[in-house]
Amino acid sequence: MKGVLFDFSGTLFRIESTRSWLRAVLAKAELTLPEPELTRTAQALESAGALAGGASPSLPLPPDLAGVWAVRDESAELHRAAYTGVSRQVPLPDPRLYDALYDRHMVPDAWHPYPDAAEVLGALRERGVSVGVVSNIGWDLRPVFREHGLDPYVGSYVLSYEHGIQKPDPRLFATACDALGVAPEDTLMVGDDRRADGGAAALGCGVHFVDHLPVADRPDGLRPVLDLVG
Repeated sequence: MKGVLFDFSGTLFRIESTRSWLRAVLAKAELTLPEPELTRTAQALESAGALAGGASPSLPLPPDLAGVWAVRDESAELHRAAYTGVSRQVPLPDPRLYDALYDRHMVPDAWHPYPDAAEVLGALRERGVSVGVVSNIGWDLRPVFREHGLDPYVGSYVLSYEHGIQKPDPRLFATACDALGVAPEDTLMVGDDRRADGGAAALGCGVHFVDHLPVADRPDGLRPVLDLVG
């Protein structure tokens, strides 16, 4: 393999917990909730799928949001509309909190790299393997990589909202391979979503899946990539 493409959320980074996310937004707004209510609200937001990068909705989507949700990663506007829309299903003490919650998930300190991410990306660079990030997302994740020191290892970023295409569409993977200057058959796609990231196989890329687990529970899930690259 001459190139490796990585997904972002659940692959190289993990978003903070829904409880931490809600608590941070309340603190910034100088609001408090009793602990039992904070716990219930965080659980309701998680069930709604309101935290981008977190759990998928476990409740049926409202009819007026279902169409937006399906294409949410194709633009920044759709992404914000989808996530603020589902969060508004949960009562909050101030209506301004819905946008504040969305804004919080884009802050670099809301994200934590997996323990072996820097090691694996650094090893690939030492071997002369090109590294790219290809993500279904509605905002610019580059500051997250810069803040956590991983940006120097990444040769290109291909983000769905910048192209109006979302995985598993092979065109997004083709764009990512072109950005690296590596043929699809010489490229490995690493991700946690078997449907979205698995779309790279249609282009001829190799595909390797990792488990979307909390950071503490997946200390070395990326290291097998080094063996696959050879």
